[in-house]
Amino acid sequence: MKKIVVLSGAGISAESGIKTFRDSDGLWENYPVEEVATYDSWYAYGRKALMLKFYNERRTDLQTREPNLAHKIVAELEKDFEVTVVTQNIDDLHERAGSSRIIHLHGELTKARGEYADYYTATSIGYNDIKLGDKTPEGDQLRPHIVWFGEAVPELEKAAAAVQKADILIIIGTSLVVYPAAGLVHYAKAGADIYLVDPKDVASSARFTHIKEKATVGMQKLKDILKP
Repeated sequence: MKKIVVLSGAGISAESGIKTFRDSDGLWENYPVEEVATYDSWYAYGRKALMLKFYNERRTDLQTREPNLAHKIVAELEKDFEVTVVTQNIDDLHERAGSSRIIHLHGELTKARGEYADYYTATSIGYNDIKLGDKTPEGDQLRPHIVWFGEAVPELEKAAAAVQKADILIIIGTSLVVYPAAGLVHYAKAGADIYLVDPKDVASSARFTHIKEKATVGMQKLKDILKP
């Protein structure tokens, strides 16, 4: 069975109504990114209450969103291929669509961990709020399980290893000039088929077939191309 790696970005979830700061000039839902998505903001500048409020709002919003056709087609590919999803998104729409093997590069909105705990100690909180004073059994304040700017990306090595083994690499809703997508594509083995589903023009040294459509339309077209 051929191996597919799907690298998904904000463009796939945008069609489910989830906004991204990259589409709003450095503002994420009207919040400056440096206030709600950086390591220093939490640990050095005491913006914990603001950051908890922001991610609580994102979690509440996520509960109202549904996987779109692109998410569902990605899940359906598992009928004929061994599929690994590597997503830059922090939502759970791939999970809800039915994908079974997912690597979250930037963490997961529906999980939390202690602020001084190891990344891999995170536990599910569903769509519930995290409040100041909510602590782990060890006494750590709970924080969102998100990889903020200024933090390492623990799953990047695992993602690169998956890409290296892929017979087919599908990039959806993220350009080949934004990292980590721009870096991961270069791990593709010689002879791997690479498809980019994105409506925008892309200048890249990588070799790929560009399906210039939004995620839902582009994945319908790609599904036909990939039919066994």
